[in-house]
Amino acid sequence: MQTNLLIQCSMAFIAAICFGMMLNIPVKAYLPSGLIGCLSWAVYVILYFQLHLGLAMSNMIGAILISVTSMLLARRQKLPMIIYNVPALVNFVPGGQSYRMISNFVLGHNALAMTYFYQVIVIAGALSLGFGIGDLLNAAIFGRRIRGPRPFSQVLLPKKRPPKKD
Repeated sequence: MQTNLLIQCSMAFIAAICFGMMLNIPVKAYLPSGLIGCLSWAVYVILYFQLHLGLAMSNMIGAILISVTSMLLARRQKLPMIIYNVPALVNFVPGGQSYRMISNFVLGHNALAMTYFYQVIVIAGALSLGFGIGDLLNAAIFGRRIRGPRPFSQVLLPKKRPPKKD
């Protein structure tokens, strides 16, 4: 399993860097985005295949790891966080399941297609939840205040201005 994990991590590293090149991120962000992709994929593989934690939980923890580490590196290198998020996230996108879902729908295997549809929804939901939790962790770590929605009166009603003096 260690050889397989090493091959998968190196492929995740290469995929993250290549996708970062395709997105035209700065050259100094290639290696960190590849390392984030490699590390998060290693955590996913260990949680899912060795610890049998489940598809949703493994993807969610991988997304949390991407979110927290990309914030750390973004602050360290003074670059936007999205430069590290997107290339590292490419490894988690359920493209294979989406293809199998559409293929089975076209072939008329609706039960199998619904299974893949369920997997796509679970993975996408886990990734979005993981990024949300990661953002909350970043706020807790870096001390940023989390604001709730503004009151209705501040959104729609215009501000009262003092009368003009002539």
